[in-house]
Amino acid sequence: MPLIDEADLLRRLAAMTLKEKVALLTGADAWTLTPVASAGLAALALSDGPVGPRGTSFGADTPPSLLFPSPTSLAAAWDEETAYEAGRLMGARAREMGVHVLLAPTVNLHRSPLGGRHFECYSEDPLLTSRIAVGFIRGVQSAGVAATVKHFVGNDSETDRMTYDARIDERTLREVYLPPFEAAVREAGVWAVMAAYNRVNGESMTEHRDLLTGVLKQEWGFDGVVVSDWTAARSCEATALAGLDLVMPGPDGPWGDALVAAVEDGRVPAEVVDDKVLRILRLAARTGALEGVPALEGVPALEGVPALEGVPATPAPPVPGDVRDRLRELAIRGSVLLRNDGLLPLPPGLRKVALIGPNAVRFTAQGGGSAHVTPEHVVTPLEGLRRVLGADTEITVHAGVFPHAKLRPLPPGMATDPETGEHGVRLEHRTADGTVLTAEHRDPAPWWFPIILADEVAELVVRTRLTLPAAGLHRLSVLGTGRHTLRVPGNADQFHERLQEGDDIAALLLNPPSHTFTFTAGAGPIDVELLISPQRNLPYPVTLTGLGYEPPRGTDEKELEAALTAARAADVAIVLVGSDADTETESLDRTGLTLPGRQDDLVRQVCAANPRTVVVVNAGAPWLMPWAHEPAALLWSWFPGQEGGDAIADVLTGAEPGGRLPTTFPATEADVPILSTRPDDDGVLDYAEGDRIGYRAYRPEGVLFPFGHGLSYTTWEYLRAETVDDAADGSVDGSVDGSVDGSVDGSVDGPVDGSVEVTLRNAGDRPGREVVQAYLEQDGALRLAGFAAAEAAPGQTITVRIGVAPRKPSSGPHRLRIGRSAADLPLTCTAI
Repeated sequence: MPLIDEADLLRRLAAMTLKEKVALLTGADAWTLTPVASAGLAALALSDGPVGPRGTSFGADTPPSLLFPSPTSLAAAWDEETAYEAGRLMGARAREMGVHVLLAPTVNLHRSPLGGRHFECYSEDPLLTSRIAVGFIRGVQSAGVAATVKHFVGNDSETDRMTYDARIDERTLREVYLPPFEAAVREAGVWAVMAAYNRVNGESMTEHRDLLTGVLKQEWGFDGVVVSDWTAARSCEATALAGLDLVMPGPDGPWGDALVAAVEDGRVPAEVVDDKVLRILRLAARTGALEGVPALEGVPALEGVPALEGVPATPAPPVPGDVRDRLRELAIRGSVLLRNDGLLPLPPGLRKVALIGPNAVRFTAQGGGSAHVTPEHVVTPLEGLRRVLGADTEITVHAGVFPHAKLRPLPPGMATDPETGEHGVRLEHRTADGTVLTAEHRDPAPWWFPIILADEVAELVVRTRLTLPAAGLHRLSVLGTGRHTLRVPGNADQFHERLQEGDDIAALLLNPPSHTFTFTAGAGPIDVELLISPQRNLPYPVTLTGLGYEPPRGTDEKELEAALTAARAADVAIVLVGSDADTETESLDRTGLTLPGRQDDLVRQVCAANPRTVVVVNAGAPWLMPWAHEPAALLWSWFPGQEGGDAIADVLTGAEPGGRLPTTFPATEADVPILSTRPDDDGVLDYAEGDRIGYRAYRPEGVLFPFGHGLSYTTWEYLRAETVDDAADGSVDGSVDGSVDGSVDGSVDGPVDGSVEVTLRNAGDRPGREVVQAYLEQDGALRLAGFAAAEAAPGQTITVRIGVAPRKPSSGPHRLRIGRSAADLPLTCTAI
């Protein structure tokens, strides 16, 4: 951690006026803070997020960045060092983009598989979540960029997230939901914490003094900045006195002049404001935003990473090949092989491969919401397979079914401004009498753009010239709220109205409603006009719009028959099913666990048509798979990021699938212990289950694939396990005994009760990777106590030493059970 001269920070604080101090405590805009010349403070820049830094813009102006595998994929590696590598790479990219504060990681738990941000969180288990978070935070901050652990606390679902009251008893809060945040503070030394939208036990989290000040700052010793989730702060005195330090976004908010007046009237002590400013100055010193303070003092040097002195105007440079290779390796490490009847790895010399499924033609690299970033390019599975299989293998592609409701953005080059001929649209702001106030060119990518509305604007007009690829029935979708009128030559005007309810501005911006119009036209250019009467009763004077498109296509029956014909003729059929960023997204939870559309039927029919079928599920959270035992192999790819297509192809052809499930996959919805995420009529979301979430609560017969499950391309024999009382100082040395020297580090480098040595053997004929898991059996239940990833050559016997997390007090006997998943634990030893 950078060394901080606290006396210097106090001198800078003393040079600031009260108004300068208070101005610093609310964002200057959505993503930056106000610079303070008297303190030598540059404008701190904040950016989402968990799958890569987006920069200080959102929408069509977003610069290209790196798109990492989803956090759940990172957790599936079950390896703190892998998390550190991902964090360090992300932190370096953030610095290149001029970002001081990265709004990641998300350490809320997988309480229900319906949670909309399930893909953005790590696991259902607090220990696994803690270890991945600690590694990631250390990696980010090693680059001189602040990590922000979020959302503190109880924001484990999205339904009514702005208002629901999470009722969590003290024991459950301490043993399940607070530990990842505590590890982030006490072990990783995180520099920022984000307070959530929701309430906990009756108190809004931005006003929760017991948790923000009592637990976080006083008990855990947190010396960083507590920032509100965007628009979460809604009061002045209560939030200021509770321990909130920074209100985002700005420039509006509940503080400003109201906080100045509260200090001057004595309702908020001046030292409370000073403490907040001091924390922001400390954050600036750590991230290189203070004049005269070295940007990376005390931090290992990073070749090619600049020091930050403000917010640069240029985007990050193109992604070098070695970085793409590292992103691909991260996706491979997270890929989970759920079943394999010997078909994988695919053999060489395949003549014909049928690539089938909706996610084969609409591959999903990331989930939706504020975490969304724009990569330079996403490698599709088709591109990856062509690379590894070569020109001698014919690959046919068929969607099979069309389950995804929202249309994709307009293809590049399809839309042109009718006045300038540039790629994009012409946007006009008009008054009630039709007078054009402003007219401007807009790039439609990534297919929507926010628009700030002046008071006199009554109508927006979007005009564009679309080059249609074929004649027939076209589908054009319109995004946003308000009344929409679509005018297409040769078709009657079409109307649609949709109003946004509630005050969750993030929901409007991140998951806006859409409506699909249809029209008939021939191939070639056609002028389209969209008239928008914007909704005015929103909390912010903003609207957004965008266009999506789907060309003429055959019926579902014809597409399915074409896919089955291709499957029958192929040496191997590869079926990609799953979800997309509209289904798994911030601001809404899923309504069920059945794959959208007719995907289940597609899998079953392809498996019947070709017994040599591999199914790849491209999704960020669990979905039901009633057909799971029908394909010859089943691979879970998660949302694997920009290099995901290459990673999938590599795993299918022999790269070791490194992932193990960080969450339990249920057999049916009825088997899920906690399914509903909807608060009751009083707005209460009752966590009455206590610590019985995830694998701790499932009945064995209700589990399709257990927590920790994942296959290797080799086989492992677990030989013996014994506990060792040698880790009182928290350090765990790993060792490997066998024909190849090496070392394996244990998973717990914080407080431990000792360690366990596990001896296992690679009994196969390939090198392999195994995740050895240790569970404490206590009071009739299992709890993950430690883990370690290990690699071994064919025939090699290794001994892995794992640090064991402290157990909760109990008078009963304690046993450690060791194995490869929560349901496969062949070894037992007595816990110390």
